[in-house]
Amino acid sequence: AMDPLQRMLLELTWEALERAGIAASDVRGTPVGVFMGIIGSDYAMLPRDPEAISPYTMTGITSHMASGRISHVFGFHGPALSFDTACSSSLVALHQACESVQNGECELAIAGGVGLLLTPESFIGLCKMKALSPDGRCKPFAASGDGYGRGEGGGLVVIKRLSAARRDGDPVLAVIEGSAMNHDGASSGLTVPNGHAQQALLEQALQRAGLAPHDIGYVEGHGTGT
Repeated sequence: AMDPLQRMLLELTWEALERAGIAASDVRGTPVGVFMGIIGSDYAMLPRDPEAISPYTMTGITSHMASGRISHVFGFHGPALSFDTACSSSLVALHQACESVQNGECELAIAGGVGLLLTPESFIGLCKMKALSPDGRCKPFAASGDGYGRGEGGGLVVIKRLSAARRDGDPVLAVIEGSAMNHDGASSGLTVPNGHAQQALLEQALQRAGLAPHDIGYVEGHGTGT
């Protein structure tokens, strides 16, 4: 009854630790945090015979159990949280992981996101919302943008303070100078971006990082084409 999404997260957690040069046994029983971005569950939407529902069905399909299962299997004692904020879920998970490490809730955190496409119902709903492109191509920032194309997969990273990573001789792939999050608030629609709110968010992230706009040399934007 376990969602394939949860199995994938267990594999990705092991792989993330392995690539960071950290043995899972060395961090068992320590306050490792788990922060997962999960946009619902297609597996939970699949039709089921009521007689086939077992005590393990709910723990196997609910997103909050996905992060808890990681902590349970690996013996982590830090926070275990799942986030569903649509397309930003994994970035929100990463932001909260950084906050948790900075606040001392955990010295090491595992953050990221996962998504699997297992049922046509989600495609039908997005099509009726006019969110999916008829030709399957995403055209961000283009006047011809008419939706996006869906993908599936997952990815996790290990987060530590830079000083702790250097102390332990960990490979450092990148340094997060600062992060921030907010909500668009009242705009012209529930799913319509609010330019002023997004500007304020970028200014807050730059302020936290101690950077000015001219310090930025590369921007990777989120453009869904919708």
